[in-house]
Order: sequence, then structure tokens, then C-alpha cells
Amino acid sequence: MSLDYAELLPEVSRIAEQAGHAILNVYESEFAITHKEDRTPLTEADLAAHHLIEAGLQQLTPDVPVLSEESAKIPFSERSQWSTYWLVDPLDGTREFIDRNGEFTVNIALIENHQATLGVIQVPVSGVLYTGALELGAWRQSPGHDAVAIRAREIEGPHIVVAGSRSHGSSRVKGFLEQVGDYELFPMGSSLKSCLIAEGKADLYPRFGPTSEWDTAAAQAIVEAAGGFVTDTQMQPLRYNTKDSLLNPEFFVFGATWRDWAAYLNT
Repeated sequence: MSLDYAELLPEVSRIAEQAGHAILNVYESEFAITHKEDRTPLTEADLAAHHLIEAGLQQLTPDVPVLSEESAKIPFSERSQWSTYWLVDPLDGTREFIDRNGEFTVNIALIENHQATLGVIQVPVSGVLYTGALELGAWRQSPGHDAVAIRAREIEGPHIVVAGSRSHGSSRVKGFLEQVGDYELFPMGSSLKSCLIAEGKADLYPRFGPTSEWDTAAAQAIVEAAGGFVTDTQMQPLRYNTKDSLLNPEFFVFGATWRDWAAYLNT
């Protein structure tokens, strides 16, 4: 299957923006909160965005299946036959949404042969849009402005800026950063941590807590299109749809300077 990334990006961006508007409609209301089987929170915004994105992608690419956080029970026996599919997190950062801090996103990724090749991340509250695709590059666009190309930065000197989770901090991350040395922590929610790497505002995002494949795919496509890296703790690129479980391994997101971050882990 041959897909034209340059043609897909604006269409997928439009779908993500529509989902963002649907999320905002709920965000500005007195919304109800339920919980999934794994006890993670779920709001009507998650479901509204899911249905809108799924319908939009099916219309855009009828032959490409869609795997969303809200439709994740598709068995691996079926998924394993997919060489190309859409991987979606309709609302990444539900806890941030519930806390009303604005740090939540819409994530849409294209996966081809286990690799994230195209990604769109939309920030409903600010309207900012991050996009990227293999061999095309990556961009950040603010409402009313043209898209601006973004690049992950090189590390200069011993001091690094670390993007950290606002709601999933851990003693293991703290111990790791103590080994790294001279760092400044930049707390942020959802996939926005990876976007900081892609646009050259941070150098490293270490994640040692549980995440799922839809949490990272769009961000990985954008970070890698911007010249950065997303690897597991063996320093191998994250891969998708390779096993029954949709959980990710622990991982690093980092900028244009390749460094063996695993060397700072106390194993």
C-alpha cells in the first residue's frame, strides 16, 4: 500500500482539530467521569473524539484499519495481519483533562511495518498543532499562523533540560536523573513532553512507568521526523504491533544528540 504523506498530513490534521473542538465542548461543561476495567478514568470527551476520529480516518483511507485506545480489544490474531494501520489516542492526558490544566492532546499516528511513520498531535486548549512524517520533516503551527519547521536540538555542555511527567513521577526517574547529573526539570502532561523534545525546548524525556502504544506513536513519528529519537532502554527504536500486549517497554525520548542514556540506569 502506497500512501502520500504530504497529502495525508493536512487531512489528518483537520480530523484531529475536529476532535479537539469536540473535546473542548465537553471540557467547558460539567462532564461525568467513569472508569475503565483497568481503573483509568474515562470521560465523554474520550468517546466523542474516538468516534469522530475513527469515522474521519475510515472515510479518508477506507482500506486502512484503525486501532484506538477506546477500541483496543481487537485481538492480536487480527492485528498481526496488519502491515499498515492508524493508531489513535483520542484524548491523551485524561487526568490533565479532569484537572483542567490544559495539558492534554489528540494523538493520531500512521504505523507501517511496525514503525510510526506519520504523526499528528493537536492541543485542544491552545489550538497548537504538531505534525511530522518520515522524510518530510516536522512542524508546529499556532492558530492563525503558518506552520513552522521544528528540529530537535543538540546537547551543548553538561546541562540538560528534562521533560518530566506531571502526574507520573517516580523515585526511579529521580534516581536516574541523579546519575545523569546537571539537569533542569520541565514538568508537562501527556504527549506534550515529547513535543518539547521535537521542537528543541528539552533534551530528554525518560519514561519508566506504564504506557500503551497509542500514547507514544504520534509523538515518535514527530520526534523522529524532527531529528530526535525514541528508544527503549536497550537503545532500540520503539516498535508497534509486535505482540499481544499493547503496553510499551520503558523508554527514552531525546533530541539530536545520540547518547547511551541506558548507561545511567541503576539496574
